[in-house]
Amino acid sequence: MGVMNKFMNFLGLQEEEEIVEREGITNLEEPEYETPNFETRKNQRGNNVVSIHSQKNVKMVLYEPKSYEEAQEIADHLRSHRSVVVNLQRVRNDQALRIIDFLSGTIYALSGGISKIGGNIFLCTPDTVEIQGAISELLSEEIDYNRIMR
Repeated sequence: MGVMNKFMNFLGLQEEEEIVEREGITNLEEPEYETPNFETRKNQRGNNVVSIHSQKNVKMVLYEPKSYEEAQEIADHLRSHRSVVVNLQRVRNDQALRIIDFLSGTIYALSGGISKIGGNIFLCTPDTVEIQGAISELLSEEIDYNRIMR
């Protein structure tokens, strides 16, 4: 009988009352959903609060490479969002320069930062860490002081 009703509806021979009646039946079958009141929504929203201190295990790595090959390990720490203090006092100057060049490229790719904090000591940070201030003024004063004292 459903096919016949569709055919008659298509031809326009079916009465409007039957169509309205069918729509009423389908509306009754749909379950009614309760809308949560304001207090319920307010409590649910409170559970979505995220702490700004979400990283509880923040690590800073101290690294003293002895050759250029160890620069990859330092870059891996930076990719893992760890800050690295790199002491280059035990490597030759040419290798230290190569390490700094490699780390500078890595830091640029990760949108991080690099700062010199001492003689051949550098602080490399990922993008999640902000470096504020500078130590370069103290270094220049120390160099001037050492020249005067010699």
